[in-house]
Amino acid sequence: MSEHTNQSRPIVIVGGTGKTGRRVAARLRTRGVNVRPVSRSTAIRFDWDSPETWAPAVNGASAAYVTYSPDLAFPGADKQIAALAEVLVTHGITRVVLLSGRGELGAEASERALRTAIPTAVVVRCSFFTQNFTEGPFLPGVLEGQIAMPVSATVAEPFLDIDDLAEVVVAALLSDAHEGTTLELTGPEALTFPSVLQVLGEHAGRTVSFREVSVPEYIDSTIAAGAPLDLAHGLAELFTEVLDGRNVSTTTTVQGVLGRRATGADLTIRRAAETGCFDVE
Repeated sequence: MSEHTNQSRPIVIVGGTGKTGRRVAARLRTRGVNVRPVSRSTAIRFDWDSPETWAPAVNGASAAYVTYSPDLAFPGADKQIAALAEVLVTHGITRVVLLSGRGELGAEASERALRTAIPTAVVVRCSFFTQNFTEGPFLPGVLEGQIAMPVSATVAEPFLDIDDLAEVVVAALLSDAHEGTTLELTGPEALTFPSVLQVLGEHAGRTVSFREVSVPEYIDSTIAAGAPLDLAHGLAELFTEVLDGRNVSTTTTVQGVLGRRATGADLTIRRAAETGCFDVE
């Protein structure tokens, strides 16, 4: 097993300003690692829709953490991942960690596309993030008092703390111990949406209800909130695919990689509440 010790060549973080990317970057910096976060808004740009930005973004890097927007399960993602993989190989970058989704058939096509070019790549498959409720797409619903989803209220999901993910990604970037493996990450227990919202209500000091809606109703409301049509349809397909009970089982991967138990939803939400994320003027 070898450690990643080259401090002169940066680790590039594709999606470096996003929820996971900025956490990974912060942890690498505390270890003295040279980091290059790239996105559409950074000085060195990376735009999935502008392939001409890819090579300059990764040029000179020693390793890469890759996140894809909007989601690896969306049509065409595998082709873009394959194209980026070729760029990475051309620049001699074979230590790569890819953020993927648990139970997503479309995402698995992207994983295969990456591994065809880079067999040593590490795939990190994650369950839904607990932080989706505290700083992500579910937060507006929390603040309004209701989350409406095309998901059964009885389906449970082992929500994952993003900080656990970030620590696992750092471990995979800095060591070859996980080369060529798929790390499937979950929280320590599976909870239904109503159960999570009950915990949220306790820490946020408000009542947050869950409402199961039809796919057309969800699409209409998502578009009304400002999302493009294709994104609304893609999210509806994603939610109905992976939140059907297939991912209810938990894993011990966080424990295996980090040597500690995965962080539970209650602790994640309590920490978030202490930052004032649920305070409304």
